[in-house]
Amino acid sequence: MIQKRLHIAARAAAALSAFAFIGLASAQTKWDMPTAYPPTNYHTENIAQFAADVDKATGSKVKLTIHNNASLFKANEIKRAVQSGQAQIGEILISNYSNEDPIYGIDSVPFLATSFSDAEKLWKASRKTIEDHFAKQGLMVLYAVPWPPQGIYSSKPLNTIADMKGLKMRTYNPATSRIAELAGAQPVTIQAAELAQAMATGAVNANMTSAATGYDSKAWEQVKFFYDAQAWLPKNVVFVNQKAFDALDKSEQAAVLKAAAEAEARGWKVAKEKTEWYVDQLKKNGMTVAPPAPALTGDLKKIGDTMTGEWAKQAGAEGQAIVDAYKKM
Repeated sequence: MIQKRLHIAARAAAALSAFAFIGLASAQTKWDMPTAYPPTNYHTENIAQFAADVDKATGSKVKLTIHNNASLFKANEIKRAVQSGQAQIGEILISNYSNEDPIYGIDSVPFLATSFSDAEKLWKASRKTIEDHFAKQGLMVLYAVPWPPQGIYSSKPLNTIADMKGLKMRTYNPATSRIAELAGAQPVTIQAAELAQAMATGAVNANMTSAATGYDSKAWEQVKFFYDAQAWLPKNVVFVNQKAFDALDKSEQAAVLKAAAEAEARGWKVAKEKTEWYVDQLKKNGMTVAPPAPALTGDLKKIGDTMTGEWAKQAGAEGQAIVDAYKKM
């Protein structure tokens, strides 16, 4: 009889242990995180560190699975995927969405902010407004990290804007599409993950992007000229579905926010440090790297003035308030 009771007690204890284990397992939150860039890109490396920090700070209660190189969703699908809950967290180039909301294109207004220090001021001036716009869509901004300054890749020398006429120019957001149109080039929308193939097949023979993307796509294999125009510094924004964030307990939320703040500071620092390295890699691989000729610079600034006026008209008083705040910093 005693043995039977002990057996029942042992079974009960085992059952309780099993339930406890199930409870612990169910308490673990798993988030899918799509991004459009390769694992070796500094944005993706920064995200990997962010995910590791969240895992450590929450005792593995919140785990992020990173789907890089547009393997889960294409670049232009990521925001909608997080909004709809198909993914819980994601990274986007925010200016990709300036047709949806002109405020999202503030960092791609040509020649408004052309250095890291100015880009940082512009982010501080625009962050609250961008956060408010994301919040209306059920999304929460966690952090942002810039790309290096944007330049022009070409298969032929460019001395004036007229030399761009007829080039098949890869574009990645409405701003670059508009530049192509104003320059007389043919805009071709290509996401970063497909850029190398597009250049190899001749789908594009010009490109306006950073030295980082040029390095990732081995631009030197197809084009030989990079003009370091330093036209603007676009940013990637990491954001989360608000409901997914709200489902975390307070300590987990605090851990995510702390890791995000650290990722932002780290990302800006690395972006600055790697910019010169990326340019050096283009040179080492045989590209001609130079600032634009004075005539081309003048032509680009005229395009910039046109686009600044267009953006200000689209963004209205809210956009003007951001620009005014930025210029006062």
